[in-house]
Amino acid sequence: MTKNIAYEQLIQHISNNNKKNIYQYFTTSDFCLYNNNCIDVMSILPDNSIDMIFADPPYLLSNDGITCHSGKMVSVNKGIWDKSNGFYKDILFHESWLSECRRILKPEGTIWISGTMHNIYQIGFLLQKLNFHILNDIIWFKPNAAPNLACTTFAHSHETLLWARKDKKARHIFNYEKMKTGNFPEDKMKIPDKQMRSVWSIPTPTADEKEFGKHPTQKPIALLKRIILSSTKDNDIILDPFNGGGTTGIGCKLIGNRNYIGIDICSEYLELTKKRYNKINNKLKLFEE
Repeated sequence: MTKNIAYEQLIQHISNNNKKNIYQYFTTSDFCLYNNNCIDVMSILPDNSIDMIFADPPYLLSNDGITCHSGKMVSVNKGIWDKSNGFYKDILFHESWLSECRRILKPEGTIWISGTMHNIYQIGFLLQKLNFHILNDIIWFKPNAAPNLACTTFAHSHETLLWARKDKKARHIFNYEKMKTGNFPEDKMKIPDKQMRSVWSIPTPTADEKEFGKHPTQKPIALLKRIILSSTKDNDIILDPFNGGGTTGIGCKLIGNRNYIGIDICSEYLELTKKRYNKINNKLKLFEE
C-alpha cells in the first residue's frame, strides 16, 4: 500500500476541525470509520477533496409492511433511520446530503447512488437540479431475488445505480479496458472481451459476506468491486456516507491502493465493518509474509 499523504491530511483535518462531536470509530492508514450523521462529517471536509463517492441512502420504507426474507414473511422495518418523514421532508433530506457530496467531490470526481423505485427518481431529479452530469443508469439484476409475497405486482428483482460526474467539462475516470476484458464470473450476462453493458447480473450477498452479521440493505462485494475498479485509480480517496455493512470499504481493501472513509449513525454496523476489515487485512498480511 502506497502511503497517501493527502488522505492522512484529510483525516487530520477532520480531527483538527471537530466542532460537532465527530467520533472516529476505527482508523488505519487507509480505512477510517465515523459514527455520526454523514452531513456533520462531510461538512468538515474541504471542497474538492474526494475522488469518488458511493451512496446507498435509506429507502425510507420502514412503514410496518411485510416482505420476504429467506423464504419467510418478515417486517420491512429496518430502523428509525429508514422511517419516512413525508415526501417533501424526504426530498430535503436527499438534497442536503447530495449537496455536501457535490461540494467535496473533485471536479472530475464521480458519485454512484444505489436505489429502488421508492427513492431513485427523487435522487435522479436532485442530481440534475444540483448540476451533476449523469453518465449512466445501471440496472443491477438480482438473479436470486426474493419472491413477491403479495402476488399483486411483478417480483422486484433489480436496483438502479446512477453514476454521475460533478463537472460536465472535467474528464472523469473510467477504466474501460478493465471492464471490457476483466474476469466477472458471477455475471452470466457479461460476454468475455466485449464492452461492459449497463445491465449487471450479480447475486445478492453470499453467506460468507454475512459471517459477522448483516446490514438489511447490504450490497454484494462483487458489485462494489466492479464500481470501484471501473471509476477509480490507485491512491484515490473514496467515501461512503451511508457505510452500512461496509462493503464499499471492503471492496477498496480487496482491490488495494485505495483509501476509504465510511460514515454511519449506527455503531453496530461500524463494528460489523471493523470485523470484516480485520479478517480481510489479516488474510492479506499472510500473503505478504
